Amino acid sequence: MAKSASQHDFEKYMSLISKEVGVFGVPGFESISYDDWFRQCENEFNEKLVNAVSYENIDIINSTESVIMFKTIEHIEAKDKTKNATNVVIAITREDDGKWRVTQERILPTDALAQDKNYNLN
Repeated sequence: MAKSASQHDFEKYMSLISKEVGVFGVPGFESISYDDWFRQCENEFNEKLVNAVSYENIDIINSTESVIMFKTIEHIEAKDKTKNATNVVIAITREDDGKWRVTQERILPTDALAQDKNYNLN
């Protein structure tokens, strides 16, 4: 995901997102669907609004043969050089076609970063 987003490869990036995805914890929204994610990314990728995406401190919470749930810190550097770090929990699922895709993402509150002993705020 980080590589395709940083390279503005919209088709490859969206191929990693399940049509059944649900995103929760985004301020101002109850949830975000695949269609919402698609529209937002289409605009961001076309306008090249994101310079770089990376993930830090990936910590697997639970896994089975078909689902992996992990906590990570998502770093996004925007075109205007602003940087944002977000603590997220992501579930990826092996779908019927055998491909792994994001099926759920939960944005954790900002103060969760300060409480995460694996993340240095300085």
